Amino acid sequence: MTVCILTFSLVSCAAPPTRRQQTTGGGAAVGAGVGAILGQAIGRDTESTLIGAGIGALLGGIAGNQIGAYMDRQEQALRNAVAVSEAASIQRSQNVLTATFKSDIFFDFDSYILKPGAYSEIARVANVLNSYPQTTITVEGHTDSTGAETYNQTLSERRAQAVKNALVQRGVDGRRIMTVGYGESQPISSINAQNRRVNIVITPIQAAG
Repeated sequence: MTVCILTFSLVSCAAPPTRRQQTTGGGAAVGAGVGAILGQAIGRDTESTLIGAGIGALLGGIAGNQIGAYMDRQEQALRNAVAVSEAASIQRSQNVLTATFKSDIFFDFDSYILKPGAYSEIARVANVLNSYPQTTITVEGHTDSTGAETYNQTLSERRAQAVKNALVQRGVDGRRIMTVGYGESQPISSINAQNRRVNIVITPIQAAG
């Protein structure tokens, strides 16, 4: 499989050329390592690991002392975007952002076809993601426990893929996005409707120091 690699780096314009080269290369290396780990964890196979490595190298990395500010800005932009309709809740753990959408906002019951109203929500999120490209994105699908476990697993995977496709259609680089379906395995409530959800998890790539 061929992976197309580009690198980006946030560095001072006053830095000498050799330092810029070192930072960019280091960012790509660290990004590739992080991406590879993520790919293996999600895909559990070598192909996903290679894709993950390509994503990490593509993004380069953010300097360690800039990550917090970068994610602060992205968090505020994301909160502003979803506040329009209050369709999602935003959580932050360290420098990882998670936007959680109730599944019925995106899908009809027992369906993985996006509802017409879902596209405006996804477009607002896509605008933020396109403004902050030095992150990876994981789209997580979750179902309730109604029905067979294997069916729910497949449904969650298809829902995550549908959201990814919509993000890509709105300009988000597909190489940044991974999808994973958790089926019914990660409930957050005894109420089925709350367990049906889609998470968009946004993680920064850190450059080498």
